Amino acid sequence: MNSLFSGEAQIHYGPSDFTIMEPGGYVICAITGERITIDQLRYWNAERQEAYKDASASLEAWKKANA
Repeated sequence: MNSLFSGEAQIHYGPSDFTIMEPGGYVICAITGERITIDQLRYWNAERQEAYKDASASLEAWKKANA
C-alpha cells in the first residue's frame, strides 16, 4: 500500500458527498471508534462532521444528538 494512503484521511462531509481534504486510507467512526476505509464510507453527518461505520452507528449518533 502506498504510505500516502495508510493514515487517517481528513474529510469534509457534505449533505450528499464528501471531499477528501488530506489523503489517507481510513476515517474513524464517531460511535464505535473503528476504522472505516474510504472505499467503504457510506454514512456520515454533515452538520456534525462525523463518519459512521454503518446505519446502526448512524442511528445511535442520531439518538444521542436528539436525546
